[in-house]
Amino acid sequence: MLRALLLAFAVVWTAVSAGAQDLQSVLQENPDLYANPSRRTTEDAVAALVASDLPAVPVFLEKWQAKDVWQRSDGQFFYVTGNGPYTLIDITSGAEVGTADKAQMTQIKPNSGVRAVIGSALVRFQLLDDDMARRSAALDAIARDGTADHLDPLAASIAEEPDPALKQRKERLLALLTARFGTTTDARVAAIDSLSDDISVDVRAVLNQILSSQSAVAASLPEGTNVARIREPGRDMTINEAYAELAAAGLAQSTVSDEILTKALVDNIRNGTVAGTPVVTLNTNEARVAAYRLLVEAGKAQPFVPQDARQAAVEAHVFYDAYVEKDAAVTDAADAALTAITLRVGVMQTADLALDAISLASIYFLAAIGLAVTFGVMGVINMAHGEFIMMGAYTGYVIQQIVPDYTLSLIIALPVAFAVTFGAGVTMERLVIRHLYKRPLETLLATFGISIALQQLAKNIFGTQARPLTSPAWLDGALVFNDVVGISYIRIAIFVLALLFLGLILFILKRTRLGLEVRAVTQNPGMAASMGINPDRINMLTFGLGSGIAGIAGVAIGLYAKVTSEMGTDYIVQSFMTVVVGGVGNVWGTLAGASLIGFLQKGIEFFNPSNTLAAQTYMILFIIVFIQFRPKGIVALKGRAAGN
Repeated sequence: MLRALLLAFAVVWTAVSAGAQDLQSVLQENPDLYANPSRRTTEDAVAALVASDLPAVPVFLEKWQAKDVWQRSDGQFFYVTGNGPYTLIDITSGAEVGTADKAQMTQIKPNSGVRAVIGSALVRFQLLDDDMARRSAALDAIARDGTADHLDPLAASIAEEPDPALKQRKERLLALLTARFGTTTDARVAAIDSLSDDISVDVRAVLNQILSSQSAVAASLPEGTNVARIREPGRDMTINEAYAELAAAGLAQSTVSDEILTKALVDNIRNGTVAGTPVVTLNTNEARVAAYRLLVEAGKAQPFVPQDARQAAVEAHVFYDAYVEKDAAVTDAADAALTAITLRVGVMQTADLALDAISLASIYFLAAIGLAVTFGVMGVINMAHGEFIMMGAYTGYVIQQIVPDYTLSLIIALPVAFAVTFGAGVTMERLVIRHLYKRPLETLLATFGISIALQQLAKNIFGTQARPLTSPAWLDGALVFNDVVGISYIRIAIFVLALLFLGLILFILKRTRLGLEVRAVTQNPGMAASMGINPDRINMLTFGLGSGIAGIAGVAIGLYAKVTSEMGTDYIVQSFMTVVVGGVGNVWGTLAGASLIGFLQKGIEFFNPSNTLAAQTYMILFIIVFIQFRPKGIVALKGRAAGN
């Protein structure tokens, strides 16, 4: 009975003592740990605070990390406000408890290393904070620098997490930490297996950390070594490299390097000679080696190691890479997971490359469709087509200067750019092109001259600096599927615009009277004229239509490319290649040509990403070879004009 009473009294006394303890008393147990912290001692200080389980600890850690904790001359710790005299704030209750002069107070200024330790300890409190932003910040901190100490707090916080997205992040981070720092093999392997479908960069980083290895050499393979691979001299490295590794490990006599040889020769110069050999004759490697051998014979230098001795020494040892991780089951699971992820990453990279190629093909299609109309129907090689693209882009820029709303200005710019370039195209056709039909060389020369004139006119009006054509806010950013696959919203918009134009052009050509007349003139101008169609009028409208489409393409291209007077030259070559490869005068052929060139260019750039000029060269060579075998393009024009 007495023993039971004493035990109850001890429990009550412990509870009362714990309740009476406050943060100040915890700090005063060893105040120097907090007043003069170092990275080594801060871990003990933080551990003491965490063990106290006091509600004021998280705030104190935040203040301490932010250099907002002060110590009075009597050793007591406070927060302060004001500039002097300071108002003292009790660190336990947060209440004002008096004032103090500046001379009585010393600010505690932990260095960056100490603040990092404090920040790591703060994470466990922030994981359960009522503020979701603070919980998210804690997860960011763990993701940047997670340790084994975060495992238990993170696991404990998952059940109480009210936000589904944050809960999912916590579970994923727990799997990443468990894979690295789990206490049991089964737990680590299970965590690794759960990550095998995740291709994110952080997952691959964790798996690579688990699979990190170190090169080693030994007379025999040490027992219990988790071997990553056995390195074979003669296959994975040369015999001399293997021997150098032996020498570096202290398992063989070191070889004579050039530095050792030179130092020995210099140290043994006597009266202008080395071992009787004049210094002036030591101007070749053979002469220096011969002089060094004389020093070896005299016992004044380290001897060379014969090649057969090196071979024998290498064959007597095992060269291997050993995993830093000792548990073979963990490394086997990590290797299998990383292999599966690498395969998935390859598939995703192919998908990403395909998206880039489709995006580029959309741009080339927009740039070339107008040229396909004029070149296909009229047979005119218009070297100024790129300048109509440039005119459309500058039209969009001017509209944005007048209408500051980027969405509204874009809606206005598209029809205005069509009208401006349509008018310019009709004017050009009436004044120049109509006089040069059936004279392709003169047409090429004339349009090339017009191209230069239009570029100079743009420079005179807008200057030589690039002008911004800003996209609306809803086109900012990118559609990201995962860490590998993503595409910007601007490129998606250009792809959609290309599809709209494809549908519009097909509708005009297949469902309207103008389209019927254009197709008739394309197939047989003489027969079309005999049927009452005016080829001269059709040529004018066709050239204007092709120019107007180029203007709209210029607005779209200008949203992500630089708007300068030379921007048209960046697309004129690709536009002609697209039309020729696809098939002259055929919309589907233009689409096929744009797709082929877009995929081809991206494929070449993938294998040679550091040299885009080489990619362009290889692409042109491929197209030259292609048209040798299919001169009429992918989709050849049908009808009487096909043979012209």
